Amino acid sequence: MQPTTDNPAALLAEFDAALTAAQSELDPLRRAGGDLPTQLARSAKLMRWLHDGGWIRIGWPESVGGVGGPSSLRCLILERLARRGYPIPHHLYVLEVVGPAVVNHAPELAAQLLPAALRGDELWCQGFSEPEAGSDLAALRTRAHRRDDGSFVINGQKTWTSYGARADRMVLLARTGTLEERHRGLTMLLVDLDAPGVERRPIELASGQEELAEEFFSDVVVDGSRVVGEVGGGWAVAMDLLQYERGSYAWMRMAVATARLADLLGELRDGDTPVGAEAVIGRTYLRLAALRARTSSTLQALAAGQVVGPQTSVDKLLLSAAEQEVYDAAARLRATEFLVGDADRWREEWWYSRAASIYGGAREIQHSIIADRILNLPREDARGR
Repeated sequence: MQPTTDNPAALLAEFDAALTAAQSELDPLRRAGGDLPTQLARSAKLMRWLHDGGWIRIGWPESVGGVGGPSSLRCLILERLARRGYPIPHHLYVLEVVGPAVVNHAPELAAQLLPAALRGDELWCQGFSEPEAGSDLAALRTRAHRRDDGSFVINGQKTWTSYGARADRMVLLARTGTLEERHRGLTMLLVDLDAPGVERRPIELASGQEELAEEFFSDVVVDGSRVVGEVGGGWAVAMDLLQYERGSYAWMRMAVATARLADLLGELRDGDTPVGAEAVIGRTYLRLAALRARTSSTLQALAAGQVVGPQTSVDKLLLSAAEQEVYDAAARLRATEFLVGDADRWREEWWYSRAASIYGGAREIQHSIIADRILNLPREDARGR
């Protein structure tokens, strides 16, 4: 039986009932913590349950294993999942960003490979950042040389890749033109990370987790059928992909942050309420409400087939501010437990939230985009004036 997709209230009621019926099966998947392999194993199990029930197949085309309907309903399902105390599966944080772009620009490739990712059988990652090309994506140097048979040979390095040490495939942006061509000389490829010539090194975070990694490519051969979009058209694919980072990805992170604020309120009710708690909670709630409203607007635009432009820099700023506000509130209102107690999850999440204003486009870059492309303010000169 497929979920109802023409009535959001009925859909959420069905989902609530399914979660309740599967409580004994799913309860072990609520657990937080553990090393990354443990978390990914729980994520894969939750993905399979969500897939088999049709819940995360909503909004995806039937060609990739979806059941159709608007993708916004899938976002509501994931928000409800977080509110019920479950983690958003790790697999989805990448799939919700790269998957739609692969569907849009390489439908045959998507039909072949996306179903396994949607089931949770595979974990994908996104290979954009490089040591010399972080915020300036057009400066990347990883090279994909096209051979006479149409295949590509990749040489270069990627870094700060979420799940890079554990992923099965990478959506990789490489240079097929000259450095001088900048964004006009880029091509997007879907690369198997078990291919000969791929070396992966985990990067340990301040929290002790190894979610990020750097990858080295030495004469890695990729078949010509793995091009996403057109050769030399990688920039357009990347810009399409980034829309979903501001859409469904931002919505998932908003849902988790909102659920964690509710957890914090529950913990405060069980103990002494610190002085000023109401103001801290109120300010945090308003941050989340603003983020929800803004992200909802972006999701609606994407669902309508509209291209969202530089305005999504506002979404990114609101997301990073709201996430940091939630975990700063926990640090302030649960100060003793946070510093010397057993609040390990809060500490780990607080550490991770420090990067929220850096990854996916640093705060300063977003300010520059807003100033330049929305407000049309004059650019600074060499002296910063």
